[in-house]
Amino acid sequence: MQLVFDFPVNPKYSLDNFVICSGNETAYRFVRRLTDDEGAENLLYLHGPSGSGKTHLLMAIGAHFSARAGLSSVPCISFKDVDEVYGGEYPAEAVSKLAERFRDAPALLVDDLHLIPDQQAVRVELWQLFNDFYQAGRPIAITGLYPPRELPTIDDHLISRLLWGLVARVDISDDDSRRLIMKKLAADRQIVLPADVIDYLLLHVRRDVPSLIEALDAISRYALAAKRKVSVRLAREALIF
Repeated sequence: MQLVFDFPVNPKYSLDNFVICSGNETAYRFVRRLTDDEGAENLLYLHGPSGSGKTHLLMAIGAHFSARAGLSSVPCISFKDVDEVYGGEYPAEAVSKLAERFRDAPALLVDDLHLIPDQQAVRVELWQLFNDFYQAGRPIAITGLYPPRELPTIDDHLISRLLWGLVARVDISDDDSRRLIMKKLAADRQIVLPADVIDYLLLHVRRDVPSLIEALDAISRYALAAKRKVSVRLAREALIF
């Protein structure tokens, strides 16, 4: 189980290979503003459905700030796995585990804020950590499933503070966005992916990006083993529909 994401300076998570489309253009532009060394922005909140690219952008932000600080990686907390950080216990009087995690970090990176436990101790830790970074002018990037005002178990003062910064929705649910992403994924893998195969995948594969990547990798392996061009027939065989 991965509790803290490492952010090596790796092009896999760069902004350069992020596929820009109508559903994520604003989010991408805001990330560029946050990572602009001459810019004045230091707070960004991204929200949108699972698989839309929020974590990719968060990792790209981490790669930028780790490189700028001369580090191989920077910490990031995902509230998806936060129970493991606390061992299932949330003592009211204790050294902040979040503060320990982000001591000397060049940026505060938080994924899946909507999954923060309904525990006052954790919310207090996050609020204090947020304020420490914000008051110091250090960058903060947070992702969640919902817009700030719809976040569950989040105190009003943190919601209000999130709205002070840049807020953008990331949504690639439309077919045009998915097609762009599939073409980019295929190009990265040096695969010729015909338009009818893309249409077939959009009809028969779950529409989140991880599922599309998994399907494309399966097709690539099958085509290589069979020494055949990618086609709808081959895709059907590779995915056993």
